Amino acid sequence: MEIRIQSIHFDAAEHLQTFIQKKVSKLEKFYDEINSVEVVLKIVKPETATNKEAGIKVYVPNYDFYANKICDSFEEAVTLCIEALEKQLMKHKEKMRKK
Repeated sequence: MEIRIQSIHFDAAEHLQTFIQKKVSKLEKFYDEINSVEVVLKIVKPETATNKEAGIKVYVPNYDFYANKICDSFEEAVTLCIEALEKQLMKHKEKMRKK
């Protein structure tokens, strides 16, 4: 599984990239045919408390899954996105089993 991290208008710290890699790699437990994952991080203007936005797109054969969250920190936003994607992948897996 290929993981691409893109930070818009800032440089993501090494520990943030490591955190994202670790969280995203857990998605393989829920769906083993993931081709690639694209993570986009950006700081929302104007400067407010909840201005860290994370968007994660998961590419699987014939489908794409997406989650987007805005929180106080990138870690929190990524964690919430991963939880949302886990639900989407599990629902998709159930749908595929029924066919």
